[in-house]
Amino acid sequence: MSRFRGVLAALVAVTFLAGLVTAVVPATPSTPAASAAPSRADAVRALLERRARAVLDRDEPAFTADLDPLADAGFRQRQRDLFRNLASVPVAEWEYLAPGRSETDLAELDLPAADEAWAPDVRLSYRLRGVDVEPSSQDMAYLFTRRDGRWYLNSDTALEPLGKRTWRGPWDFAPSHVLAGAGGFVLSHPGGEVLAARVLAELDGAVTAVTEVWGQAWARQVAVLIPASPAEMVALVGPGFATGAIAGVAVADRVDQATHTARGQRVVLNPDSAGALSPLALRVLLRHEITHVAARGETVDGAPMWVLEGFADYVGYRRSDVPPPKAAPLLAARVRQSLPDTLPSDADFRGAGMELAYQEAWSLNLYLASSLGEPGLVALYRRLARVRASEVDGVLLETTGGDGAVLVRGWREFLRRSFP
Repeated sequence: MSRFRGVLAALVAVTFLAGLVTAVVPATPSTPAASAAPSRADAVRALLERRARAVLDRDEPAFTADLDPLADAGFRQRQRDLFRNLASVPVAEWEYLAPGRSETDLAELDLPAADEAWAPDVRLSYRLRGVDVEPSSQDMAYLFTRRDGRWYLNSDTALEPLGKRTWRGPWDFAPSHVLAGAGGFVLSHPGGEVLAARVLAELDGAVTAVTEVWGQAWARQVAVLIPASPAEMVALVGPGFATGAIAGVAVADRVDQATHTARGQRVVLNPDSAGALSPLALRVLLRHEITHVAARGETVDGAPMWVLEGFADYVGYRRSDVPPPKAAPLLAARVRQSLPDTLPSDADFRGAGMELAYQEAWSLNLYLASSLGEPGLVALYRRLARVRASEVDGVLLETTGGDGAVLVRGWREFLRRSFP
């Protein structure tokens, strides 16, 4: 299962307005020896720079020094907890991009008593060591207040009535425990240690297995996150994917189609579902999701699901020695009744028929690998993952000499042989 976090909604480009800095005029013989008071943009930018530096320096007093002393006590405690929860996270970069040109109109809010309140656009830009080649950025719905000439951070929830929400990372929910290996790291919370250890034991092998198929041209290090609560799962993957039926999701914040790169890629596991998997099923799940991570830069929204999910399952089951009827029992039962006569539609991957659709897609990719060879399957994926359903026939004709109908006929014969 794969999701483009942010890509499915809107790709937000980060902009940073350097021109907001207010110049300070030095004293000259013809000018009074005084400088203009810093603008609120300058003051807030300096505040955020201090907090970012404090995260990297692990300086809690500096991180909390700019919190509004009259802010909600719960907010102040959550900020202290956030800082402490980051202690073991391999943060390579941490920066707040602000203020931008836009700001939130606060007229409709019941604002805290202060000399002034301001809510400029703020984004957190951060990079995790090893797994992130480029930083990822997220919206932070901050409210700042001025008291006695000094600006403070007052809240990260006050703008919610206006539809503005602060992004939450794993460190916003509980202390973070990190297990690292050559293939990346696993981040979990208290209570998730057993599953985290199981995942780490599989992680290096999963990265190697994906690289054997996809090639070297990807980061080859992965961050696997294990949430501690349903609320954290929703924050990391969205409500549509935070269900008990889904054991894992590969997410990304942004995909740059021009450079074929993705930012903020994470594999997020549902602890209840993933924790109940057998060793083989967990291995398949990790290889499936990591395939999405490796291939993300070559994938566009709207590409056929049977291509994306079937290829990921092909890599997941590769060399597992699991016979097709055991790997795809629902498909085996279907074949005994009647053979499919169409390719799985994207709608088939939602709702009650989802599991059968995944098994059909896997068998399609298995068939293509048997007829084209594994390099041919990978080459075809790279083409099909960059087109929409309406363009599939053209790509198939160009690469295989037959259209979708020809593919279905060959697939049906493969199913007859593979599911006796």
